[in-house]
Amino acid sequence: MDRFLDDFWEQKPLLVPRDEEGRFHDLLSIAEVERRVAEGGLRWPAFRVVKEGEKIVLADYAEDIPWSPKPFSGTARVERVASEFERGATIVLQALQVQHPPLAAFCRQLEAELGHPVQANAYYTPASAQGFAVHHDTHDVFCLQVEGEKRWLVYPPVLELPLKNQKYVPEMGAPGEAVLDVTMQAGDTLYLPRGWLHQAMTSDAASLHLTVGVNVATWRDAVREALDEAAREDVEFRRGIPPDGEAPAGLLELLASRLTPKAVLARRRRSFVETRRPVRDDAFDQLRALDDLDLETPLERRGTVIADLSVDDEARLSFEGRELTFPAFVAADLEFLLGIDEPFCASDLPGPLDDEGRLVLVRRLVREGLLRIRLD
Repeated sequence: MDRFLDDFWEQKPLLVPRDEEGRFHDLLSIAEVERRVAEGGLRWPAFRVVKEGEKIVLADYAEDIPWSPKPFSGTARVERVASEFERGATIVLQALQVQHPPLAAFCRQLEAELGHPVQANAYYTPASAQGFAVHHDTHDVFCLQVEGEKRWLVYPPVLELPLKNQKYVPEMGAPGEAVLDVTMQAGDTLYLPRGWLHQAMTSDAASLHLTVGVNVATWRDAVREALDEAAREDVEFRRGIPPDGEAPAGLLELLASRLTPKAVLARRRRSFVETRRPVRDDAFDQLRALDDLDLETPLERRGTVIADLSVDDEARLSFEGRELTFPAFVAADLEFLLGIDEPFCASDLPGPLDDEGRLVLVRRLVREGLLRIRLD
């Protein structure tokens, strides 16, 4: 990871070829994409249909299903989606990090490594087709070739590290000479920093690839967050600008004090703790298993949870936008649970709780989703 961050991150593309056809099948497959479409329950914006050089509008492949009190809007018409695919259109499944547990877990792991929010889209393209014209993305992407193959042409950026609202338009400049012309095979990975122009097309077979996007928090974001925080807490930042434009003495120093590495990372961490959605594909299995939980039942902390603990007169455990409160004497047990990366049992808890108290604590944390009972 260190070499990648030093030599490639935000700098230049990286192709990682693998001779492993089923490398990403645990994340998604063509069969799973077709199943999702065929079930007929997909709704925009969870999916869309696109084709290079042709405008396909939502009404071409989706409809509103009447219902009271509100219709199911943008619902896929399966036969129309299939027809558009047959005509060369790409089926895009969007935001899979919040609706497909294997990819949700994968994205959480990448977030932990990179420290930035991660999303995932899937692109199912028929043979001899292209979904998009030359463009750049405003987030860094890892392209994972799941099935089939796809030719990628990559060009230098005409705008380095674009902001979210700086989408590519031809007026920015035409692509230069391709620096990468490669046909990705199943199992290959391509990293593209935001801003690098690219286009991709299939050969004589259908292709499925995942685009795992990293929504990078920039120094612009950090300054804005620090300024918003300062304005809430310090009246000097809420004063009007005088006619001479002279800032109050020490104002910039006050802002700089909120941009130390510790302060910046604390705000990023708080954002993760407050905004990450639960990943609970085993929720009902876990509830049923609680009936048989005892002091020696194997447990583990969910790797998809990002949590913080604060202790004063109470112990407060925060994760996934919630805050759970406990008596302060439970803090040692909570610290143990947040720090352990291997299976354990309720009897391993080091704090002063008696056996019944240990069971009450772990049962609650299984229900809340911090812990899970090992069922394998």
